[in-house]
Amino acid sequence: MTSSDKLPDKIAAIKKRGYVVWAEGRRPTHFIARFDEDRIPVVGVRHVRVWGIQVDDERALPGHERTSIPDEEIWEINLRANDGSHYEVSSDLVEPAPD
Repeated sequence: MTSSDKLPDKIAAIKKRGYVVWAEGRRPTHFIARFDEDRIPVVGVRHVRVWGIQVDDERALPGHERTSIPDEEIWEINLRANDGSHYEVSSDLVEPAPD
C-alpha cells in the first residue's frame, strides 16, 4: 500500500486514536484478560492481501471446469497487552476507542 492510498475509515480512526476496544459480540473471551479493560494500545497496523486461486482444470477439482476463490484484503491491528507482549488481531475484532 502506498502513502497515496486511502485507508478505510475505521482503520484511519484506529491509527489516529492509537487505542481500540473490543467490538461488540466479537470478544474472544479466552484472550481479552491479557489487555486493559477500557482501551487497548495499538502499536501498529498492517495491510495483508491473501491471494485467491483460480483452477481451470477439471481434473484438479472434479465437476468444476473453473473454480475461483477471490483475493481477501485483511487489516491486522498489533495490540500491546498489559504485560508488554504484542498480539496481532483482525480489525474485525476491534473498534476505535472512544475519544
